[in-house]
Amino acid sequence: MCSGVSYNHNGNHMRVYFPNPKAKLPVIAKDNQTKLILWGRRKGQSGRLPLGGWARLDSIHSGVWDRWFPKPVKIPVLSFMEKDHEGKSHWFDLIQGQWIQGLIAAENQEQRLYVVTIEPELEFSVHDRWPIVMSG
Repeated sequence: MCSGVSYNHNGNHMRVYFPNPKAKLPVIAKDNQTKLILWGRRKGQSGRLPLGGWARLDSIHSGVWDRWFPKPVKIPVLSFMEKDHEGKSHWFDLIQGQWIQGLIAAENQEQRLYVVTIEPELEFSVHDRWPIVMSG
């Protein structure tokens, strides 16, 4: 489900985990600059956007996210972390030119970033939701 990522920002190597309420992920803006955006919303955090840090692709296609004016974005990370069924962490590296598909949701002045997920194709995958990795 991608509960942690590593990335470079302004010359610094960052490792961020979703449980951190201040977690931000990099997003490539239209001017090709990278900016950091808050990753999802946790229980107890103020706001009206959905709880969690992930958006299922099928829920996006079915219109569930429409009320938050979703914008697709590229999340340029070096690797992401998934925990297996026993709680052990596994890191998965992306290669140059790959990114994770993200979605920015907004309501009034609030905006947050969600990782877009699908059901994995592998029968014995570590998790039942997997981030969409794109390239191009």
